[in-house]
Amino acid sequence: MRPQPPLEILDTFSGRSFVPSTDLAEWVNATFIAEGSRLENAAHAHLRHAHIGYLWTNVENTRKGKQVIGQAELGTPQGVMGKWARARAEEQIAGWFGAAPDFIITIDANWWMQASDAQACALIEHELSHCAQDTDDYGAPRFNKQTGMPVFTIRGHDVEAFIGVAARYGAIEPGVRELMDVLSKPPVMTADMIGCACGTCQVKAA
Repeated sequence: MRPQPPLEILDTFSGRSFVPSTDLAEWVNATFIAEGSRLENAAHAHLRHAHIGYLWTNVENTRKGKQVIGQAELGTPQGVMGKWARARAEEQIAGWFGAAPDFIITIDANWWMQASDAQACALIEHELSHCAQDTDDYGAPRFNKQTGMPVFTIRGHDVEAFIGVAARYGAIEPGVRELMDVLSKPPVMTADMIGCACGTCQVKAA
């Protein structure tokens, strides 16, 4: 059984907006990340050495008119912040997780309650796909020279991540459904039309 948000985060009058979840962290590791886990995904193998903190939230979030139901970010405060704001954020994170994790994944608790198991798993794996090991200029995985541990970074949306989730759960995510809808229709522009409009193609044809 997948973990469920606590009642305090589902009660809008509780005064709580974010609640850390060790249950969710343990479930994700035992389901997707750990070697031999039930739904093990080799694409997440690098995360076996990562400390990922999970948060439930009841704060509604939209971006460009679309509901945000999950978010992965680095565990240390990012961006330009004053000393007090950064210290305050670091203290809050330490209070939630004991120490700054490598990543923080935040999940919309209200969405999670009505999601199917497949939708919930797809969301988690989508967010895990953002949690990447950094690479050097040659594409090789980076490691901390002092500790030997992986150097982590946030990876943006890419086709590989969508393909990986779609291969396991089908076209559940809106982005995947939209891509499949587009690819199932004939293209608006044909190769000939593009060639006529492209100066480089016209030079080659001459």
